[in-house]
Amino acid sequence: MEVPVRLRASTVLASALLVLTGQGLLPVPAGAAEPDCAPGARTLRYVVLFDRGTTAEQAVAEVEGACGRGTAFYPQVGIGVATSADPGFAERLGPGRAFSAQGERAKNAKKAPRSTETRAKVTATDPDAVPRADRTAEQWDMRAIGADRANRVQPGSSRVVVGVLDSGIDAAHPELAGAVAADQSASCLSGAPDTSERAWRPTTSTHGTHVAGTIAAADDGRGTTGVAPGVRIASIKVIDDRGYVDPEAAVCGLIWAADHGMAVTNSSFFVNPWALSCVAGDRVLQEALARTVEYAESRGTLNVAAATNEAVNLVPSPRSGKAGRGGCEALPAGLRDVVAVSSVSATGVKAGYSSYGLGVIDLTAPGGETGECVLSTVPGGYAPLCGTSMAAPHVTGVAALLASEHPGWGPAALRRTLQKQATPMSCPADYDLTGDGTQDAFCAGYGAFNGFYGHGLVNAYSAVTR
Repeated sequence: MEVPVRLRASTVLASALLVLTGQGLLPVPAGAAEPDCAPGARTLRYVVLFDRGTTAEQAVAEVEGACGRGTAFYPQVGIGVATSADPGFAERLGPGRAFSAQGERAKNAKKAPRSTETRAKVTATDPDAVPRADRTAEQWDMRAIGADRANRVQPGSSRVVVGVLDSGIDAAHPELAGAVAADQSASCLSGAPDTSERAWRPTTSTHGTHVAGTIAAADDGRGTTGVAPGVRIASIKVIDDRGYVDPEAAVCGLIWAADHGMAVTNSSFFVNPWALSCVAGDRVLQEALARTVEYAESRGTLNVAAATNEAVNLVPSPRSGKAGRGGCEALPAGLRDVVAVSSVSATGVKAGYSSYGLGVIDLTAPGGETGECVLSTVPGGYAPLCGTSMAAPHVTGVAALLASEHPGWGPAALRRTLQKQATPMSCPADYDLTGDGTQDAFCAGYGAFNGFYGHGLVNAYSAVTR
């Protein structure tokens, strides 16, 4: 089963503040000299909230006045990225203004679970070494949502670009080489975009390449075929080499996609320090992600996210505009404008690992179970993986087909049609996966909308024929 992606520290930027605009990153001169500060043992990176309408110069002054250095600023949403060695940086800024994932992890290091995962270095694919056999017969997931039939009607348009916020895409893979939009790809690990190809390629993870293949692997008679093989994909790297996503990376990635006109983004991760927040989450983290998703929506970008593999009952984020109690919060999946996707097995039942939640889950899609996972592209060839990370790109691919068929549609129309054309799935009468006489999860709701499957199983064929 796919390992859940969590927050992890990434490289710290220094020097002058950079402002992200439609034209790219522009340097802003440093402001007044730093006050009398008390540097600590290490420099931490923070995501910082500013009042909407704050200028870059004002942001510089506030950050430096609190003993920090700005590294990026997004005036579109009033969010900045800063570094500081002063332990009192967040306190100097004021309550509810700054959050450091690095600091949070350091503070809880003794309580945090140690990862046993070994991450080997990923090398770029040698196209000539990739097996040429047609493996589409193994793609039960594509048949389950009618993608194999949909491709014959509408394979997707090259005008549509999908932002894959993940661990990087191997653009040398023959199934993806024609789809990757290198000129719209970037790494956001530091909280500021780096457009060099070296930065946005995968380094230790096959995850992003697998997700990308589910969306857009070529329909060329070899290997696998994606839901929307005619669309293009941008590699937006937000997952670092240890498998974590910092909130500033997610903010950077979503804004990059929105400002570059991407119709859809796929976020097969969740942002939080160690695990899902089953108690009160951090307000700064919630506000930063909510502002960013709202901005992306306003710019015409639909955001799709995995429901996570924690097998917990999710509730909407307090910033979603919906009330939710008695469960756990996942960001970005729990936000109002995000299409949250749960996972089903090849038998069409909610996968045991898949999180769920009435009012959070919008749709479901194939993610597989151990022994029958989802086959897709990985550096060097093809491999099966299971998880909600594998389910979400099925929905993203169908959204890309809709955007291809209806180029004038915005996020609201895409979301509404995805939900309307889904195949309804009722709550199971018995959800005892282990056979021990105990229900493994409880499904709230009714046939047309419930906590396991939302509005139902995404339907690619209906998307292009109705």
